[in-house]
Amino acid sequence: MTIHQFHFLGIRLHAMTKQDLVSAVVQALEARRQYIIGNHNLHSLYLWDYEPKIREFYSLADYIHIDGMPLVWLGRLFGHPFKSEHRTGYMELLPLLAEEAARRQWKMFYLGSRAAVAEKAVLALRTQYPGLQITARDGYFETVRYGKENQSVLAEIHDYAPDILLVGMGMPRQEIWIQENLEDIDANAIFCCGALMERVAGELATAPQWLGPIGLEWIFRFCSDPVRTWRRYLVEPWFILFRLMKYYFRSAEPRPPI
Repeated sequence: MTIHQFHFLGIRLHAMTKQDLVSAVVQALEARRQYIIGNHNLHSLYLWDYEPKIREFYSLADYIHIDGMPLVWLGRLFGHPFKSEHRTGYMELLPLLAEEAARRQWKMFYLGSRAAVAEKAVLALRTQYPGLQITARDGYFETVRYGKENQSVLAEIHDYAPDILLVGMGMPRQEIWIQENLEDIDANAIFCCGALMERVAGELATAPQWLGPIGLEWIFRFCSDPVRTWRRYLVEPWFILFRLMKYYFRSAEPRPPI
């Protein structure tokens, strides 16, 4: 599997399709390695400037895929050959992962959501994908590194020994938790999946899949939950635009003669 890596605006991205991400899991298991698989969207691009620990997470990640068409467009602005198929949302990736996991007998562990929501999502996935081995633990615990609750979560993951760990505690909490606990996490492929299981369980409305590839999924999410998402979709993009302008004009400055 050949995956191309690109840099712009200080971040690192890999041009990966949904199938490439599934292939990364296969590669991790066959090589008996652990892969951290992160993703970037406009929200993480905003957080990059304000949260040092999230920058550390991305420096550790083996693969960082695109989760949002605006980053495809930004990449093209910097001359990178990104295509719409390089944008992958987790509602589109999950069916491929679940099908492959059921076929290959991979074990999946989901960490996140309220307990009732996580269990509802797990039951739905087991019904939809017969033979799928998946369990869950809620994400409402004290994440102090050596605290009792955090150690209990790590022990639960260790005992289940998943091939795939999905961490859905929202940005930047999920990335920081992975970064701080990585040496004690027993899983071959670790994904950050945000509110994925809330959507699987029907607790959050799911945008029509055709909106994602044209970059309009954010409108659906904002209209569905404006109280929770207004800052992310109406404020943060202005900070990113300002960052883009600074980067552009700095690059355009003439260099002093040597």
